[in-house]
Amino acid sequence: MDEAGKRNLDSEFLHLNRYHLAFLENDLPAMQEQSLWARGKPSAEDGQLSDDSDTEAYYGRLRKARELTRQAVESAKRNAGTDTAALWQVNEALREAEFGNTALARKAVADTMALSSKPDVELLAALALARSGDTVQSSALADKVAAEFDRDTMIQAYWLPTIRAAIAIDRGDAQKAIELLRTASEYELGEPVQWPAHGTLYPVYVRGDAYLRAGDGVQAVTEFQKMIDHRGIVANLPLGALAHLQLGRAYKLAGNAGKAREAYAAFLVVWLQADSDIPILKQAKAEYAKLK
Repeated sequence: MDEAGKRNLDSEFLHLNRYHLAFLENDLPAMQEQSLWARGKPSAEDGQLSDDSDTEAYYGRLRKARELTRQAVESAKRNAGTDTAALWQVNEALREAEFGNTALARKAVADTMALSSKPDVELLAALALARSGDTVQSSALADKVAAEFDRDTMIQAYWLPTIRAAIAIDRGDAQKAIELLRTASEYELGEPVQWPAHGTLYPVYVRGDAYLRAGDGVQAVTEFQKMIDHRGIVANLPLGALAHLQLGRAYKLAGNAGKAREAYAAFLVVWLQADSDIPILKQAKAEYAKLK
């Protein structure tokens, strides 16, 4: 990136990558520098605002994240079009679903689908619906995209197994979810679609959840530790923060109370300034109190 700057090469993608690197280095001034660079630039502003919303959500500052998403959606409508705006909106839906705000997640999906029916948007909407309990609509969307893109590797081997595994988890069949996700193992470290500008490790996260539901703490530890070990892939996606909590739950299930306390504490440090009304935070605090 430094060499690109010396050669006067520039693009919004370089700045997004610089932002992610600054996040991983905990360099707040460098992150702010990239956010300021993007402000007012039609080709860059909406994506950066959405990335800023991810950072706020990573630390549990959900009200700030929602406002930044609103700005990202409006900026995209002005400059990039409704398909891009829908990506930022469905990002919020996924976030709300994982944080336990299922009604808000479903509303955000409805807002998303009013903006666009592009396949990558529909895939993410299907995942958000599955993670918020609407498995009927999720399955219908997944089947639609599967039929249209039967030869697309990342759709068939990354997103669809993740969506269908999430549906299986919601329907109480954790073992089926684990089997479905075997297909994704070769691709899960990859960069999937237009959103986000890095990997997600979503198949890993859902597999870890499936092992938790199946009562296999040891395997769940392996999956969530994988997310922490590969934080350069997840970057500022909020799943990276939630992985610490899920790791604590996995260690507790595996019978290692000491490691469980460490993981819970790590999550609560990251979410020290988090909004207090987030369902998953309330659960985490209650679970941690019982471990002390």
